[in-house]
Parts: sequence; C-alpha cells; structure tokens
Amino acid sequence: MPNVCVCSDYFTTNTDGELCLIPGSMGLKQTLVFSTVGVSSFTKADYPNLARIRVQVQGAGGGAAGANSLPGEAIVRPGGAAGGYSESLIDVSALGAVESIVVGAGGAAGTTLTSGGTGGSSSFGGLVIANGGGGGHAIQTSGTSMDVSSGIQGPAPGVGDIVEGGGSSGGAIRLNGTNGISGAGGESRLGHGGFSRASEGTGTTPTGFGAGAGGGLSYENPLQGEAGGQGIVIIDLYF
Repeated sequence: MPNVCVCSDYFTTNTDGELCLIPGSMGLKQTLVFSTVGVSSFTKADYPNLARIRVQVQGAGGGAAGANSLPGEAIVRPGGAAGGYSESLIDVSALGAVESIVVGAGGAAGTTLTSGGTGGSSSFGGLVIANGGGGGHAIQTSGTSMDVSSGIQGPAPGVGDIVEGGGSSGGAIRLNGTNGISGAGGESRLGHGGFSRASEGTGTTPTGFGAGAGGGLSYENPLQGEAGGQGIVIIDLYF
C-alpha cells in the first residue's frame, strides 16, 4: 500500500489529526489598493488564515501657486513638495480588529494670488503614516528685476519600518520681465512632479501618486496654480 508524504515546511497536523497549512507559508495571495481620497477601513476577520501584511503608504503632494503679473513684467513660482512614503511588514497579531485607512488629498491649486495647499497625510491606523508635502508659495511680486524664489522643503519622515520624507520642489528664477523659469514639483516614491516652465502657463500636473505640482509662470496674464498628486495606500496580504 503506497505511503503519502507531505512537506513539513508547508503542512502540519492539528490535535484532531487533520492536515493543515502552516499559517504564513502560502506567501502573497492578494493585494488591496486604496486610491480613493478619504477614509475607509481594513477588517482582519474578512481574511481568514491571514498571517501578515505589507503596507505601503504614500502621502499627498503639495499644490502650486497661481500668478498674476503686470503687463511687461513677470512672476515665477516654485513647485509644491512631494508627500512622504512609509512602509511596514506587520504580523496579524499586531493588527486591531479594524484599522482605519486614510488616503490624503493633493494640495489645492493656488489662485492667481494665493499659495498652493498642503497635501494630506495618508495612513494605515497608527502603524504606518506618511506626511503630505507643502504647497508652493506666492511670495514673489510682479517685476522686471532679477529675482529668485526658493523651493519647498519636503515633509519629515512619518511612521513605519521604512520611512522617507517627500522630495523638495525646485526653486524659480526671474531674469527680467520676459525671461524666467518656474520650479518643478517634488518627486515622490510613487510619482513624478510637474515640470518647470520657461514659457507662460499655469502650474503643471504631477503624475502617479504623491508628487508635487510644478510652478506656473506669468508674463502678463492671470494664471491659476495646479493641485498636487493624491496619496495612496497599498496592502499586500500574506497567508
């Protein structure tokens, strides 16, 4: 009569003599993506035999300011900073029954006279947190003289096993009333900042998640800013 053997790396027997998978031996089985701005939740009872999770959290990027120079003059704007990134591998025993998930909104676009908004933080409970990036300022006034505007420093690291602050944005340079260059948006772990401008135009759109908006440039027209990239939370489930 043939014998049946099983690998002890993956299987065990319980007290009733039943053959069972060892928790955590199956590896990655599912990925959950939370990309809608706002609050949702993760309930661990919805995933029987869950052993651990890997959580990636991207904070949102800052928006860029608008500009409104006088005729024959110029205003150049810096970009918005990118949101931070945090990551953790968490054993199921460390999870609460329900963990809150927050996906931060991108910082608002500035008007012709106001700075861009700060990006929202993203988080998985209190275990993994990534801070949002600051918005590009509207400090420079209309003029023709050589002038510069500093970029925005990226946010501080958040909470997690791996934590990164977001990328700082590029500064802006005005050479005279008809020449200048705006600042690029900050780079995030999961996105790219909006590009810098040398020709007149609004703030520029970031791509991916969590990057900062690029700054706008006005030679004589009123121009709006641009919103920063929203955050995201990604959860890998290991069984």
